[in-house]
Amino acid sequence: MAESLRRLTQTASFRVLQDKLESWHRDYRTISCDQNLNRCCELIELTAKLQSQLFAILNLAAAEGGHYAGVDTLKTRLLPWLGTSFSIVGPSVSADTSLQLMQDSAEKDRKIRDLSLSHGSDMQKMETQLSSTRLQLESVRAQLLHVQKELEETKSRSATTLLATEEEILQLKADLHSAYEQVEIYKRRIRAPDDYERQIRLLREELLHLNMEKAMLQDRLVRSPSPLPRLSRPSSPLRSESPTRAQLSDSSRRAGLVSRFSGLYAVERLEAQNLLRRYITDLEMVQKIIFIAVVESFRSAKLAYRQFKLRVKTTLSSSHFGPESLEDAAVDYIVRNLDLYDVQNNDVINAMNVNPQISFPPEVDFSLISALIRETCRLAFAMQTLDPPLDLAFASDGELFNDTKYRRSFDSDFTAPLVTFHVWPALMEGNGVIVKGEAVTRRTPVWGRSLSASPGRSPSLSPTRSLGMNSGGLSPQRLRTSHL
Repeated sequence: MAESLRRLTQTASFRVLQDKLESWHRDYRTISCDQNLNRCCELIELTAKLQSQLFAILNLAAAEGGHYAGVDTLKTRLLPWLGTSFSIVGPSVSADTSLQLMQDSAEKDRKIRDLSLSHGSDMQKMETQLSSTRLQLESVRAQLLHVQKELEETKSRSATTLLATEEEILQLKADLHSAYEQVEIYKRRIRAPDDYERQIRLLREELLHLNMEKAMLQDRLVRSPSPLPRLSRPSSPLRSESPTRAQLSDSSRRAGLVSRFSGLYAVERLEAQNLLRRYITDLEMVQKIIFIAVVESFRSAKLAYRQFKLRVKTTLSSSHFGPESLEDAAVDYIVRNLDLYDVQNNDVINAMNVNPQISFPPEVDFSLISALIRETCRLAFAMQTLDPPLDLAFASDGELFNDTKYRRSFDSDFTAPLVTFHVWPALMEGNGVIVKGEAVTRRTPVWGRSLSASPGRSPSLSPTRSLGMNSGGLSPQRLRTSHL
């Protein structure tokens, strides 16, 4: 009995019966009469099967109880229920009433058939409308997909056109920048004949001074046939007034150095800029790096010149016997031995590494522009031998734009009054401007530290660069007197 009860529990027949009843209740109003009768018969069959299984379990349970167990339960519950359920009730209506009931039943059956036919026709019409609606929906969906495809194609074409326009704008800007640089080069080439004529005139003047000095020396030799003592200090006014070689060549050297400074802007600067653009995409940062490199090179060269001049004066002080002063003799010696200056790239690079206004990718260093630094240091060192010396103008970000010192770059805002950053420094002789620099002016707030051509700026340590970079060469302190 327990096994039969377990199988009945596992089949969940009563749950299935309940589900079918609920499903029939939901669909009773929408299905036909035949379908309702079929479902009712199905439920009766399922109920009969369940009753058969329950009677089998009842029989097994009664058998397990023996001859007398369960007799009272069968008498008080099962037998009365069987008698009540299967009792046949006699007819309680007359023949006329029965006929009327049969007519009513036939009328109801006819109405049900009419309703079924009308319901079927309505269902068919609704299905036809549903099919037409579905076809319209599919057509609308197809049109929507077509419109979406056209929209995507339009977007792609617009994006391609916009990208091409941006590339054309960038290319036009690059071409414009190249055109400006070519114009500057052509202007310098046009001014080159004037520079050559001026140099020729200066050389002629220098030659005239040398001829005059030669004539004076020959006149002295004729008047005084005896040789002069080597270590005596002559007191002749003519000899004391004779200029040194540095003084005689000051004008020609000045013109040559100014020309070299202009060539540095036109050639070496562009080469360094193209080299840096391989690693840095920001053109503004590249221009800042080059400007700071030039400023730091001048600062390092001026410091080296002072130290070198001090060592020369110290060396010549014990053996100097001449009409010119010790200062003039030291400058004249430096002019004739400019090749003794040993450029210190690492001093400039170390100063750039601690500058907070510039940055550089960690995989490379500032030695990439060592050629520009070297040429700038040599040029700045030679400019210190002039009288008066040439130097860079003071420059700071955010200063008021000075039209006498700088010209605006092609991408500047020509209505902006303040300098955003500098591209190239101006060359000064005292308070006069010899060569104009280049600056960028924009109407944006400037947040930055000022850059100065003087060596008195205090650097701050940058977290991304180190000071342990070596680039070879002797420092000015290591120049020995044997070089002199």
